[in-house]
Amino acid sequence: MDTYEKLKLLSRDSQYDLACACGTNKLDRRKRGDDGKWLYPVTLPQGGTSVIMKTLLSNVCANDCKYCPLRSKTNVHRCTLHPEEVAKVFMDYIARKKVFGLFLSSGVINNPDFTMDRLNAVARILRYKHKFKGYIHLKVIPGASDAAIEDSLSLASAVSLNIETPGASHFKLLSEKKNYNEDIIHPLKLLGKLTSKGMKYSRVKITSQFIVGASDESDKEIVNYMSGMYDRLNFNRLYFSSYQKGLGDESIPGENNFQLTSDQIFTREHRLYQVDFLLRKYGFSKEDIICDNDGNLNLETDPKQIWADNHPEFFPVRINSADKFALLRVPGLGTINANRIIKFRKNNRISSFYNLNIKGKLLEKVKKYAIIN
Repeated sequence: MDTYEKLKLLSRDSQYDLACACGTNKLDRRKRGDDGKWLYPVTLPQGGTSVIMKTLLSNVCANDCKYCPLRSKTNVHRCTLHPEEVAKVFMDYIARKKVFGLFLSSGVINNPDFTMDRLNAVARILRYKHKFKGYIHLKVIPGASDAAIEDSLSLASAVSLNIETPGASHFKLLSEKKNYNEDIIHPLKLLGKLTSKGMKYSRVKITSQFIVGASDESDKEIVNYMSGMYDRLNFNRLYFSSYQKGLGDESIPGENNFQLTSDQIFTREHRLYQVDFLLRKYGFSKEDIICDNDGNLNLETDPKQIWADNHPEFFPVRINSADKFALLRVPGLGTINANRIIKFRKNNRISSFYNLNIKGKLLEKVKKYAIIN
């Protein structure tokens, strides 16, 4: 295969990794296909809509991740790009202003550090040979050495390592080869330490991703891990990828134990993203996230609404005097509206809900939980 053919295949196979924060416009966000599955736009050699060149270095993989269609035991068309090939194609994209950055991941070639050496080589060529100073996101391979991870941090704008599941017991159902604490948790903690405030690599953004529904985890367990990764490890962003039935080994829980419909599977993912936003932007804690007796989020109602309906003592919120985080507890008010209210109040008194520039059903929802005092 020539470079063009390999890149076409490997960019397609990179679709399952979301931890690159590459959704910058409506054309670059994933879309629901006719079969109920999601489609992930990526930059292909023949052109496309993504603003980040997103590809695998190789889809050869020594690992046995049972949820992954590229796992070692599957019969797929395998190929590998050389670091120089990736760099050359990427710089051609840059010259034609097709992309602004690179997201590079890979299957495990031989072993984690061998693969990391190849990934880091691409970034090193771009940084030192081509003098590229823009955005590079490198994937950390589970089980990589501390030295390989630090090398990535010295070259990249962002790095990510997928946590996959919340806890070793769930992880064991997905992989018999990888060790959760040594291959996943240790490097996640290292990333948090090396990029913390005041440290050498504090400029580097770190992200991670949960594979939702491949194992038998509950939403509450995911939320607890999310909280820890934000509060103790200082991760910048977490992502959630719903496991899509038929991609993995038939023995995993995601193929057998759950009776969620296609729509419900993605609603679960959506609820987790809503929780993520509440934790990162709205001042909520993990204790504020209400789950059912099985530890799962309500699929019918968003978690902010659930909290509001369970805390009537907090309402009504006074629009003219409440602080930002009190305003953000009001169903129907988001960060943009809360900031607008606070800015408006500096010089004016809000005399009517219509001053909020909110209309329709959203305004009716706000009126149930707030008052103009």
